[in-house]
Amino acid sequence: MPKHIHFPPRELAVMSVLWKLGSATVTEVRDALAERLAYTTVLSALQTLAGKGYVRHTLEGRAYRYFPSVAAERAGDSALARIRDSIFHGSASRLFAQLVNDEGLSREELERMRKVLKQRLRAAKKEDSA
Repeated sequence: MPKHIHFPPRELAVMSVLWKLGSATVTEVRDALAERLAYTTVLSALQTLAGKGYVRHTLEGRAYRYFPSVAAERAGDSALARIRDSIFHGSASRLFAQLVNDEGLSREELERMRKVLKQRLRAAKKEDSA
């Protein structure tokens, strides 16, 4: 599996359904997508993702059930790295500032972000002193 993961929009939409549901048949993926697509289009996307190693499948009755083989967080890491490098010229602090300045974030979400940052700072301090 490649180090950097990049999903074209349609494949990302299909993966998003699989991450949300945990597993799904072609019909279940098709029904969960915002965009109305033909069965064969969804099947083709799933087969392409399987070929790349991002999904696996098992036979369930007469249909295949598809499962994500890559975690959403791993794909997210790769996507954020591309955004950081291409839009924010490699600056994680500028990317972070963009995220926390989103006025749509609730106080609860901001508090969760603060907690994660605090934990990461503690871990970094331990790494520095080791």
